Amino acid sequence: MSGEHGPMAVSPAPHQLRARRMGIDTQYEAVVFMHKDCPVCRSEGFAAHNRILLRVGDRHIIATLYQVTTDLLALDEAALSEPAWVRLGLAGGETIAVSHPDPVDSLSHVRGRIYGNELSEDALRAIVGDVVEGKYSDIHLSSFITSCAARPLDRRETLALTKAMIEVGEKLSWNRDIVVDKHSVGGLPGNRTTPIIVPIVAALGLTMPKTSSRAITSPAGTADTMETMAPVELDTADIHRVVEQEGGCIAWGGAVKLSPADDVIIRIERALDIDTEGQMIASVLSKKIAAGSTHLVLDLPVGPTAKVRSTNAAHKLAAGLRAVAEAFGLRVAVNIGDGQQPIGRGIGPALEANDVLAVLQGAKDAPQDLRARALALAGALIELGGAASEGRGHILAAQVLGDGRAWAKFQRICEAQGGMRKPPVSRHRQPLLAERTGRIDAIDNRRIAKLAKLAGAPEAKAAGIELHVKLGSTVSRGEPLCTVHAEAPGELAYSLNYAAANPGIISIGEP
Repeated sequence: MSGEHGPMAVSPAPHQLRARRMGIDTQYEAVVFMHKDCPVCRSEGFAAHNRILLRVGDRHIIATLYQVTTDLLALDEAALSEPAWVRLGLAGGETIAVSHPDPVDSLSHVRGRIYGNELSEDALRAIVGDVVEGKYSDIHLSSFITSCAARPLDRRETLALTKAMIEVGEKLSWNRDIVVDKHSVGGLPGNRTTPIIVPIVAALGLTMPKTSSRAITSPAGTADTMETMAPVELDTADIHRVVEQEGGCIAWGGAVKLSPADDVIIRIERALDIDTEGQMIASVLSKKIAAGSTHLVLDLPVGPTAKVRSTNAAHKLAAGLRAVAEAFGLRVAVNIGDGQQPIGRGIGPALEANDVLAVLQGAKDAPQDLRARALALAGALIELGGAASEGRGHILAAQVLGDGRAWAKFQRICEAQGGMRKPPVSRHRQPLLAERTGRIDAIDNRRIAKLAKLAGAPEAKAAGIELHVKLGSTVSRGEPLCTVHAEAPGELAYSLNYAAANPGIISIGEP
């Protein structure tokens, strides 16, 4: 039988249960709830946290079982979490077939690597395929990720993982010799250069179909910020339409299945706080290659509280990215930049959007660090894409931004994506004041990002942090260092409590 993810063996005479929509958001994981005394659980020996195959017609998923011991569920009911319900395409009133799934053979490769064996191309293809089919639980995924962190992937394994991640997803193709893209490895709050870069390069005739991510553990992803200004959930046909019309787009990559294994793996990596070089390289490049990119500029911010902590680490990562990219025919330029402090003023979707709009509109109070970083990356991309000679890209980018062509192009891209929006405004605000007079000598990227998240970002689009100082700024006691924005008083209180317990988020030294 062919299901949601391809062929799967059918177990004989599966049990049937009435499907019930539980209305529980389990984010990414498909979960099924069944009564512990359900005849199916008893006869099949199902226990809590087992993996269960659920099938309706020609669609199927594998879900994690949780058991109920009260009368919340009838004995003939199977209640589904929202992800499970949606993926099965249920409307209500259906019965679902419940059975044991086939054994996950690729787990033997994961166990082998735990014991020191290398992963072959076939092994990685099998693992990635099973991950995308939903056969791996979070525990299985954690084992795979940890096995690749304890003994990092070598270059051959990284190439094979990248290839496997590309093969299992959709691919975009363009009738152009040059398709440009840009990617930042992250870890720097407010570094929202993409919505500025795309209209600059598109206004110069380059093609840039930008698919961006939503936040996983950060206060905002590019897609979250862009969504406050225009729709981002574009399917493949919409992306092609917008790019054919305007030369570029800024869409949410989750709406198209480019390297879908990456989204699953990243979720567990972030929860474990593990981000190994090989997996990072495969993550970045698989999506760019699947999107049809031919020329890529990579932004690697370096700082003590950024994702990349040292210049040596940045050069090592850059070398790995170049080597794998070249194996796939992707031309790469790397920008190793300053990651000591957040970029711009806003941290959070709407606040970052306000910074983007200020730069594009040429406002006098636009954050100059965001403008400068966007121009540097746009200039590198223009040169890499052949639209300017070496050393002229930055000049050309500044001209397009300065004379209004980038702003005009951005508005047209927004309209083509479904219409321009005005970023929302927060309902609750509270400044954090300097407790002493002095000079700002450190801003902790990680802790200020957490401060923004506790205020409600990115789910609450207007929530986040508005910075009023930069490294080297001189402040007097009682002056605002930043303002916390929230959409609910409870979230404002969470953020303020965290700030009170962490006074060194913005560190003040001697005057």
